[in-house]
Amino acid sequence: MDSQLVLSLIFALFFTVAIVFSYVINGLLLKFSRSLGSRTDHSTHIIRWASPLKPSLGGFSFYILFLISLSAFGFVAHASNDFFSSSLFGIVLAVNFGFLLGLTDDAYNTIPLLKFCAQIFCGLVLIFTNTMIHATGIFTIDALVTLLWVVGLMNSINMLDNMDGISGSVSLLILAAMVVVLGVEHSFFSVTALMMLAVGGSLIGFLFHNAHPSRIYMGDTGSQFLGVFIAALSIQVLWKYHEPVGSVVQLKQFLIPLMAFSVPLIDTTTVVIHRIARGQSPFVGGRDHITHHFAYAGLKDKQVMYLLGGWTALSGLLTVLMIYYYQQVTLTMVIAGYSFIICSFLATQYFYDLGKRRESKHEKSKSFQPAAFPAKQSVTA
Repeated sequence: MDSQLVLSLIFALFFTVAIVFSYVINGLLLKFSRSLGSRTDHSTHIIRWASPLKPSLGGFSFYILFLISLSAFGFVAHASNDFFSSSLFGIVLAVNFGFLLGLTDDAYNTIPLLKFCAQIFCGLVLIFTNTMIHATGIFTIDALVTLLWVVGLMNSINMLDNMDGISGSVSLLILAAMVVVLGVEHSFFSVTALMMLAVGGSLIGFLFHNAHPSRIYMGDTGSQFLGVFIAALSIQVLWKYHEPVGSVVQLKQFLIPLMAFSVPLIDTTTVVIHRIARGQSPFVGGRDHITHHFAYAGLKDKQVMYLLGGWTALSGLLTVLMIYYYQQVTLTMVIAGYSFIICSFLATQYFYDLGKRRESKHEKSKSFQPAAFPAKQSVTA
């Protein structure tokens, strides 16, 4: 039998096992850990859309399957050069640290400054183990761009984890796009692809329990792990398209990752802008994300998940097409790509303001109810 066919069957089997394993382990965590990681302290900085009294343990399945993928690849291709590279060592170290950061934050609600310093450390680990964005050829600038990307995505994935199924589904679709890119580049049978399949499978299994109405959250343990994991692999898969001859800053190189990550980046940018405009710290949680304002505008929780999932899938498809037809992509197409991102951002602001107005009217209508007919008190947080 052809060796590539054998590897394809092994990878497909591994992906299937990852889904089943994640579904089972999250079910077991639900059964035996009803209160662990539930964040019952209402003074914390985390403000969830639904009741916070659910276990925040989904990240454990991501981490376990990530470790299993490394072991499995050692058996499948123990002689592969990329299995012993410094970059893989750096990714493993950074991902482990990101997981521990999230676990600590779930357990002790660490202060934002400490969390920020730990995220910078993850970025530095990647930089000094050769997982780095080469955008200008100037080490200092490239290192700063890498740190901005890693820290930004760790916060973006964390901030997007504010409504049932959102962060998990968006992360899954981004990973799916990167897996397809590896296939397009004929580099699918690699430790990078196997890690993506493992974490992607774990996300599918997790979403069975996290889609609305959710029974479990991924917590910071999951979102910090996903943030550094996806950031690191995207540097290897999406950021490498820098032409050796050309301008120092190349628009096409930046467009590819920005397109793939348009949803989490637009959400984070929107939240930061509006919070700063209100004189509020961007690091304090709140129900002011684009997901919440889509809900305020009239969408149901599942519809918000489908909307952002469809948006991410479209962005991923455009990313794959740009890479597949990379040599044929013209300046006009690049401008069209940036226009798509800008229009997406502006459309999001429209619905953000629409949701804000509707929610404001709803709050006013509740405050003006007759005293004889008081509003019912909600029991959810």
